[in-house]
Parts: sequence; structure tokens; C-alpha cells
Amino acid sequence: MLYKYGGIILQYDKKTWKLGQLKFIIPSLLGIFLFLTPLNVEGQTSLPVAVLAKWLLSLLNGFTPTLIYIVIMLSVVLTFFCSFIQHPKTSYFRQLFKVNWIWFLIRFVGAVFATIVYFEMKVPFVDTENTGQLIYTGLLPTLIAVFFFAGLFLPFLMDYGLLEFLGPMFSKVMRPLFTLPGRSAVDNLASFIGDGTVGVMITSKQYEGNFFTRREATVIATSFSVVSITFAIVVCEQVGLMNHFFYFYGTVIVSCLIAAMIMPRIWPLSKIPDHYADGTTEVKDESIPDHHNVITYGFENATKTAIKAPGFKTFWYQGFKTVGDMWFAVLPVVMCIGTAATLIAEYTPFFQWIGMPFVPLLELLQIPDAAAASQTILIGFADMFLPSILITDSEYELTRFVIGALSISQLIYLSEVGGVILGSKIPVSLPKLFVIFLMRTIICLPIIVLMGHLLFSM
Repeated sequence: MLYKYGGIILQYDKKTWKLGQLKFIIPSLLGIFLFLTPLNVEGQTSLPVAVLAKWLLSLLNGFTPTLIYIVIMLSVVLTFFCSFIQHPKTSYFRQLFKVNWIWFLIRFVGAVFATIVYFEMKVPFVDTENTGQLIYTGLLPTLIAVFFFAGLFLPFLMDYGLLEFLGPMFSKVMRPLFTLPGRSAVDNLASFIGDGTVGVMITSKQYEGNFFTRREATVIATSFSVVSITFAIVVCEQVGLMNHFFYFYGTVIVSCLIAAMIMPRIWPLSKIPDHYADGTTEVKDESIPDHHNVITYGFENATKTAIKAPGFKTFWYQGFKTVGDMWFAVLPVVMCIGTAATLIAEYTPFFQWIGMPFVPLLELLQIPDAAAASQTILIGFADMFLPSILITDSEYELTRFVIGALSISQLIYLSEVGGVILGSKIPVSLPKLFVIFLMRTIICLPIIVLMGHLLFSM
């Protein structure tokens, strides 16, 4: 028996269609609650998935460092075995652990750094609170907990029709403004409201599923993976400007949105091919049929997706597979690249040297203490919190405002978001990531300076 919906005859009977509607609505509402609903927890803005992550960390208590070490070492051992000894038979193990020698080396170095920190070997430079310890004890516990719940519950956002429902509504905004499909709005909201790493992992899974092209996935990951509002509060407090927080965060949003409109239209993002993961190039049609509006068309597509969506058993099976993807592929990469970046930032003048060309620009933009500010501009590529730490002693509010807001708007930093991007399935190289970071800096800096001058000249 066929079912007539919106004047169209569908290949489903009425009961199947109604069940599909419920299967779309209930999981999608759960996904919206978990990933997109801000909560006020102990005076701080957070998301349910982040609250669950904190609960898991408190439950694990002192076992967290050991769990991280087990995950990283297992990743390296299985990567070596699957890449160089015996090729795995299952596609999951092949995709996760069969890599080239460069990626094996990155995972191996990450394991070496993890061993040094975990066993407190006191190796000079590596086992310090601003380098290896910062990554291993400061970042990885959060990632392992967030990835656990994000991996389990991402299907609520991705597999039950929410993206298909929102796609037609947002296509008229996302495509002309950001050159992106409408369904990318969910990734972007998850990043802005919640955490950039969650947005990256959603985008990575969408790229693997052939919903985003390589260019679209790279644009989303490098343009919208902003740190959570909670972390923005930490930065604002560090630079001593909490009395201007809403203006501060509004400046970050404005600069990020303008950068997101410009970056996809210029090199290098504009030159990334619009190829899907399976090699096809035909961009998906987002036009709305004449007999539909955006709501009815989105609801029909969402219901069709929900009917075919995983059942209870498959849901948990795929969820734990996604957790494995995130843990085994990302944690060693973040440990390696994050530690290496903080080593360079902490013990070499590299970022000071490459920041020198910004001195004339900052002086032209009338930023006080330009020489000190220039040393912080590119160090944010290593870790987003470093610029705000280094500029704290500046007596000029405008300078602290600009550096603090810029450090968030630059978005890509190797100790977290950058490392997660490199560890994901999104094909972007480290040099290209730095170029994108540099281009974002050049675009966002004058916008933030203008907003700063407007604030402090009032």
C-alpha cells in the first residue's frame, strides 16, 4: 500500500511513514538537546554532552591518564601491525590502522611523548607543564571524554533526518554566503554553541558519508570550529576584560563570520577540488520541487532518511565504532603535534621571528605596545591560550582586547582543533593548515582592531 504525502504518492504505506516521522522527530530532538542546547551549570554555559564528559572524567578519576596511555599505545601497535606486517581483512581496521609511514611516524612520536609524560621521565623540555603535560593532562582527558559521548550520540544528529530537514531551509543562506550546503548549519551550530572539536568530528563523518565534498569539509572545519563560549570566557578573563565580555565575544563572532564568507572564495580553500570521498564530483542538488516549500520538502526527506536509519542494536554498534575512530586516530596525533607545537613555542624564538612583519601593520592600525603584540599573533597556531597569557602584562586594554579576540578568531591551533583536523578523515595537510591560519589572521585582525577602537574610544 502506498501513502500520499503533500500531494505526492510515496513508496511507503501509511504505518511505515508515520513510524518514520516519529523515528525522525524523537532522535533529532535528543540530538538537538545533547549537542545544541546551552545549559547553565554552576554559573557556566555548557552543553549536555560536555556535562556528560565532565561526569565521566569524575567517574574515571585517577584512571584517566592510564586509559589515555592504553589507547595511544594500542593505536601505535595496531597501526604498525596493520600497516607493515599483515593487512587487515575488515574495512574498519583497514580504514583506521592501515596508514602510510608518515602517519605511522606521527602516531609513534605521539606514543613516545605520552610515555615520557605518563611515566614522569623528566625528559628536558618534553615533560613540563607548558609542553607535554599541557597536552597529556590538560587536553587529552577532555578529548577522550567528549569523544566518547560525541561518538555515541552523533547519530542522533546525523542519521535520523535532522540534516535533511534543515538542509532546504539553510541552503538559501549557507550556499550564497559561505559556499556550503544547507546541512552544514548543524556542524557550524555545534561548533559555535558547543565545541570546535565536536564540529570537526561531525564534519569528518559527513565527509566520509559523501555528504560534503573535500572543499566543503575543509571550509567547515577551518572556518567554523570555534572554541566554546566557556573557553572564550576563560580567555576574556585572562586578558582582564570580563566587564566587556559580550562585546568581546560579539567581536569574535563578527570576525569569524566575515572570514567564513571570504576564505572559501580565495586561495587556498577555493582551489581544493569539489570531490566527494568516493571520488565523484557531481555536487548534490539542493533545489526545492515546485510542489513543496522548504518545510514540507525537508520533512519528507527527513522521514525517508529516518525510515532507513539504524535500529537500536546498529545504533550502538556504529556509535562505539565512531568512538574508536576518534580515540585511536586522533589522540596520538594530538599528542604528537600539540606537544611539538608547544615545544617550538616555549623554547625557540620561531613564533617571535615570524611575528615581526606584523609590527608595522600593528603600528599602522594604532595598536599600543605593537612589538609585544606582534610576538603573540602567530604563536596561537601552537596553542590558542598562549597569546592571552603572553599579553596579560600589557597595560593597554586595546592591545589585550585585540590579541585575546584574535587568538579565538584564528580558530586553528595544533594543541586541539588543528590536531583533531589532522587526525580526522578530512584530507588537509599541516602546511595548508598553517596557510589557512595565516589568511584568517590577516582577515580578522583589522576587523577586531576596528571593533576595539570603537569600544575604547567611546
